[in-house]
Amino acid sequence: MTATLSADARYDVLSTRLAALYHEREQVLLEIAPTGVGDEADRATNVDGHIRLAMLEQRIVALESELAEPRPAPAGKKENVVAIGDVVTVDLGDGPETYLLGSVDEAGAGGFDVITPSSPLGQVLEGAPVGASLTYSPRPGRTLTATLVSIG
Repeated sequence: MTATLSADARYDVLSTRLAALYHEREQVLLEIAPTGVGDEADRATNVDGHIRLAMLEQRIVALESELAEPRPAPAGKKENVVAIGDVVTVDLGDGPETYLLGSVDEAGAGGFDVITPSSPLGQVLEGAPVGASLTYSPRPGRTLTATLVSIG
């Protein structure tokens, strides 16, 4: 039996992250709000704040979408094969370490660090069987190997 982050735990983690993003957005809005003092040039200087606000808005929309559409159960998931949402133990060369294969917003869920499915390691990890030796390139010209020790 493989361990995955339960739907309730995942919902709680993502909801908490969403609330933190809303709070952060409110703080940024307060920072970039015009104070009515100075000219147009004075009020247009907080470019970084506007960029942060745009990035926060993107994260909020993505997280709201993720919460609105629950992660589907993997169709025909085989036992001992990694799927998104699984907790995996991987040996990256320094001994076994445990991770959750999931989104960045699930970081810290259940006390696990996250490997995202879109990362180079996540791409080769998804669908891999226990015991597989996985080769991936974290950046051009660099190849690493990891071993999938267990799922759950």
